[in-house]
Amino acid sequence: MKIAIAGGHGTIARHLTRDLTDEGHEVISLVRNADHFGDIEAVGGQPVLADLEQQRGDELAAAIGAVDAVVFAAGAGPGSGAERKDTVDHLGAVKMLEAADASGAAQFVIISSMGADPTHEGDEVFDVYLRAKGRADDAVRSSGLPFTIVRPTQLTDDEPAGTVTLAESATGGAISRADVAAVIARIVTTAGAGGRTLELTAGDDPVDDAVAAVL
Repeated sequence: MKIAIAGGHGTIARHLTRDLTDEGHEVISLVRNADHFGDIEAVGGQPVLADLEQQRGDELAAAIGAVDAVVFAAGAGPGSGAERKDTVDHLGAVKMLEAADASGAAQFVIISSMGADPTHEGDEVFDVYLRAKGRADDAVRSSGLPFTIVRPTQLTDDEPAGTVTLAESATGGAISRADVAAVIARIVTTAGAGGRTLELTAGDDPVDDAVAAVL
């Protein structure tokens, strides 16, 4: 498969790129800083310079070309302000949906967040983040594209456990970014996957079994 990843320099995205390319898939990785090209190439991806905030959906489509699937792994990051939660986490996803449709993608997978809700109340930056993620998820559902929304809980940089809980409602603890990437890799390469909103936590189910049980 040929898979485009938006937000390609993030930790989950780089784990995902390595997982996919190790399996023989082609990964187009969108990054907005050319200094990150080497990091993408080191995990097997093909870096493409693109800015989700500055470019239109059709421009992003031209950047990725024809693809089989798109993974939205972008985020403004923990040090960003409220405005960028909307321009990256929400509107960036909307633009990538446009790009995915124009590029012929048969699947769109978005890494959201547990608690994402467009009506979430509060004025703190994290409150804005949860609203932005919720709005992005709503846009994904209404896009007409086959989709899977994955909402992980708190993330760690621990070594992968290889086991998770993946369900419409999951109650496990924090999960490693490497395990999240492994789940996304299985979802995006599963024929016919789509139409589900799933929570993801630490758990006891092997990744392959966890994905097979819900898709």
